[in-house]
Amino acid sequence: MTAEVPKFRTILFERRGRMLVMTLNRPDALNAVDLDLHDELPEALAFAGRDAESDVILLTGAGKAFSAGGDIAHMEHNAANPHLFDHEARQAKRIVFALLDIEKPVVCRMNGHAVGLGASIALLCDVVFAADTAKIGDPHVGIGLVAGDGGAVVWAQRIGLARAKEYLLTGELLTATRAAEIGLINHAVPADQLDQAVDAFCQRLLDGAPNAIRWTKVLTNMELKRIAGAVMEAGIAYESVSVRSEDHREGIAALREKRTPKFTGR
Repeated sequence: MTAEVPKFRTILFERRGRMLVMTLNRPDALNAVDLDLHDELPEALAFAGRDAESDVILLTGAGKAFSAGGDIAHMEHNAANPHLFDHEARQAKRIVFALLDIEKPVVCRMNGHAVGLGASIALLCDVVFAADTAKIGDPHVGIGLVAGDGGAVVWAQRIGLARAKEYLLTGELLTATRAAEIGLINHAVPADQLDQAVDAFCQRLLDGAPNAIRWTKVLTNMELKRIAGAVMEAGIAYESVSVRSEDHREGIAALREKRTPKFTGR
């Protein structure tokens, strides 16, 4: 008898044999991360990690996007009440470590844009397949925030320090094709071929030796976990300071008004 999967407001689980599919499920908001998703993701990832009936986890988004980062209305609320952000910052840290602690391979099906924390979630997966129509980037700085919720941990490990700094310090969004060319993600494929490519790769993993695959992942994640342990506390602290800045409030206002922000360093 197949064990039931837990139910969440913002995340869907589905079993496909020995594969557990986890879908970020706020399609009307492009799966932007609000308080509910912040709170549910660590719990959902913890379940996926300990689930005895799966050997591969597939992480994707419902609708057009993988995750468009922070929800604008939610970010406005946090900017006006920055003490509320501190809880979410801690949750972001839990999300990062929950992904790193999962021993099973986690494959990302990046069906659409992955931005900010959404990009960090995608990049903390083990292998990333993206539709060639998708873009990925961490534009925290574009709204006056520090990229403290995972970007400073994982980007340099994927593409090296020089390129990571270039993209994190500018917040530039990359096409999936460019991201694959520089090694940020593994594959960019035509959108109508994404499922075929993902399914074929997941089947290769499912046909493999589960323990050998898991323990190889554990080994390759050790250095990344060491770096996360060294960086995340400071990253969350810096981001918590920046959320209280005038520049962040200006960045949010500019985003809402669809104009270029005028930052002052305050």
